[in-house]
Amino acid sequence: MQLRTIPAAEYARSVLPLSATLWAGRRNLRTYVAQTLEIALGTYGKRYYRTLGLYDGGELVASCKRYERSIRVGARRLRAFGIGAVFTPEPSRGRGYASAMLAMVLDAGRSDGFDAAYLFSDIRPQFYEELGFRRQPSRSIGLRADMLAHGRIEIARLEERDWEGVQRCFSLLDRTRPWSFARTPLAWDWIRMRRRHGSEHVRGAEASFVVRERGGVRAYVLGMRVPERDTYAVDEFGFADDKGATALPLLLRGAAGDLRRISGWLPPDGARALLPRGTVRDRRTAIFMIAPLTSDGKRWCALSERPSHADGVWATDHI
Repeated sequence: MQLRTIPAAEYARSVLPLSATLWAGRRNLRTYVAQTLEIALGTYGKRYYRTLGLYDGGELVASCKRYERSIRVGARRLRAFGIGAVFTPEPSRGRGYASAMLAMVLDAGRSDGFDAAYLFSDIRPQFYEELGFRRQPSRSIGLRADMLAHGRIEIARLEERDWEGVQRCFSLLDRTRPWSFARTPLAWDWIRMRRRHGSEHVRGAEASFVVRERGGVRAYVLGMRVPERDTYAVDEFGFADDKGATALPLLLRGAAGDLRRISGWLPPDGARALLPRGTVRDRRTAIFMIAPLTSDGKRWCALSERPSHADGVWATDHI
């Protein structure tokens, strides 16, 4: 058996038509293929994204995606890679190919000097635990929109010109956290591309908003309006200063509009305190898991596992 990179065009031709029922969501096959190729052929993709395959006698028997990201732990930077879209064609299932592939991916990462691997498990976390991944806090929060403060505030749809301000807000809030996925310019390009794709949500419409002051962004929220669930789904929010923090609950309520509920992943430190208590539950999907590969990776994993009223990952970092 051999693990090797699958060229983007070959992956689109050989894997995506088979995996579409699992990973395409609400996208048709043509859109699913086009958006996957856009990621692979973009600036971030060419440097930090790979599609990998396990071949047995020349036959592709398992595949996955690999995304490189930096992890900021205090003032240090760790090298990590995320694993997504683990897939085994139906005729090859039940033979241990996916386990063998992931073991080889982890071994290669360790040899290449990576500190950790991570993933978001939608099914059978126990499968990944057997390979050395450890579950991390993965919770969601739900609350009534009328639990948030209300008042007069001017909000606006997020526009292209606002992204620089959004990044500034994120950086200021990020400094208050013990660790995070580092947001390099290329990582931001990847996040913006995926938001344009709308691939992270099965239903709903993009609805992201900002509070501007003197031409700059004071607070922002990235999310989706899901009328059929009477919910505004929050993916991320941030603010620039104390006035932005005060405006944030008003912004969230304005983003929800006539929808009665607000939901999302439990926010990280520095952001969690801005939301009311709400209803907090363990997620059944997108369970965050880490496989430490070095002593620094083990320290990151231990830090992430510490009991906390907040989680460590924004939904925008999901792969």
